[in-house]
Amino acid sequence: MQVSGHIIDIENQKIFKGEVVISDGVITAIHEKDNVDDQYLLPGFIDAHVHVESSMVVPSEFARMAVVHGTVATISDPHEIGNVLGVDGVNYMIDNGKQVPFKFYFGAPSCVPATPFETAGAEIDVEGVEELLKKEEVIYLAEMMNWPGVLNNDPLVKSKIALAKKYGKVVDGHAPGLKGEQAKQYIAAGISTDHECFTAEEALDKLKYGMKIIIREGSAAKNFEALIDLMNDHWEQMMFCSDDKHPDNLEEGHINLLVKRALTKGIDLYKVLKAACINPIDHYGMQVGKLKVGDPADFIVVNNTSDFKVLKTFINGQLVAENGITKISSVENRIVNNFNTKLKKTSDFALKAKGKEIRVIEAMDGQLITNELSLNLKAENGFAVSDTEHDILKITVVNRYENAAPAIAFIKNFGLKKGAIASSVGHDSHNIIAVGVDDESIAIAVNMIIEARGGVSAVGDNKSMVVKLPVAGIMSPEDGYEVAKQYKAIDKMAKKLGSRLNSPFMTLSFMALLVIPSLKLSDKGLFEGNRFEFTDVFKP
Repeated sequence: MQVSGHIIDIENQKIFKGEVVISDGVITAIHEKDNVDDQYLLPGFIDAHVHVESSMVVPSEFARMAVVHGTVATISDPHEIGNVLGVDGVNYMIDNGKQVPFKFYFGAPSCVPATPFETAGAEIDVEGVEELLKKEEVIYLAEMMNWPGVLNNDPLVKSKIALAKKYGKVVDGHAPGLKGEQAKQYIAAGISTDHECFTAEEALDKLKYGMKIIIREGSAAKNFEALIDLMNDHWEQMMFCSDDKHPDNLEEGHINLLVKRALTKGIDLYKVLKAACINPIDHYGMQVGKLKVGDPADFIVVNNTSDFKVLKTFINGQLVAENGITKISSVENRIVNNFNTKLKKTSDFALKAKGKEIRVIEAMDGQLITNELSLNLKAENGFAVSDTEHDILKITVVNRYENAAPAIAFIKNFGLKKGAIASSVGHDSHNIIAVGVDDESIAIAVNMIIEARGGVSAVGDNKSMVVKLPVAGIMSPEDGYEVAKQYKAIDKMAKKLGSRLNSPFMTLSFMALLVIPSLKLSDKGLFEGNRFEFTDVFKP
């Protein structure tokens, strides 16, 4: 097979007319020639850090959607399913991904459970980490979220990092806000990347100590604008990622959108493509082609170097997408899960008032971090209730692995005027998390998820809706495009109920992520992330 066009040679920073010759999935020759098709050939895009589970579809369906946008490979951290099902969950992701022509590279989750302050469905201990690192499909130790453990020389953390070094595999980082001597110490422990920088100052601090910075633009956390200008001087140490991308956003685009945005910012073409196509291969040692003779034929065809409309995607010489249509067929997906709680009563979500002032989580649109606010409590008949006039709503986290009393607190900026929304996608332990204006609506939304054994739900205006996610309670085995359609509908409903957030369900899913400061809620209670300890909803 031959494919001709204007060939973009990223490493030599030139474009020439030529033809790529492919045999048995490998590039056997690249010829310069004058008569070529009016199109551009370049290596495929790579998402340098993604939790496939956040797309709400299994890996095989993620691949079907991603190839349309020119993505040929991912660095995938399966710690979401790891928190639900442990090593078995990671093996499920590996096995499912192998069923389609796409290059999934997985990590061994380093922090399962993420903290001891929440209930997870499983644990991946040192032995489990080693079991995974021995696999050829597992090429790195996934994000080391326990940065305090790194700085304090925690024996468990040190053991996991040592195992990665033993097997010659890199270690991914996760250290939001870490700077100065602490950042230097964290990096010196052997941690090579960070995708959590939310200011250029923080990223520069880490870059100077040799860390690779991954620019993240997901459905909730968006750091592109803050970091992209750094690529002018530091492109050799930068990559792109989505981290967490919901199905509707994945349908719209992937790394291709970041490439196009970077070019419109005036960043040099070769610098952008080095970050998008080459740097992840070099950093992680991926067996992904760079559009060179002898490489696997993993490349894409685009219309030009300004629009970057993806016309075709090839993986191992196989045409997997053409003109916006996937050519990967759906496969049969088995169901695995861990969901063991009973239906809840409205009274389970009642909270007795114990004062006049409360600690309130302030959600930030487009960020995973939150603030802590001190606000006046609204009480009725001796019970703390939502205050829709001031957008202070009740939030709850319900243990889905066993029967337990729900944890209850309050949150600002969700904007709901009626009803409730809920989700069993609740990073990192994936308990059920819900926000609502009244206890009855919250109970209905939570119970819809329990009955479905996983999903996202919305209730209000005499309507209810649920997107079922029965695979580990966080993914659907169904066609990814159908899941995207359902998700768009429930997202629209949440916004009709009053939410002003760009992605209310994605933001909701991070309100139980204790390793991102400042104030979050686990199934065990309100948690102060800066001090790493529980705190009370009611102020003394």
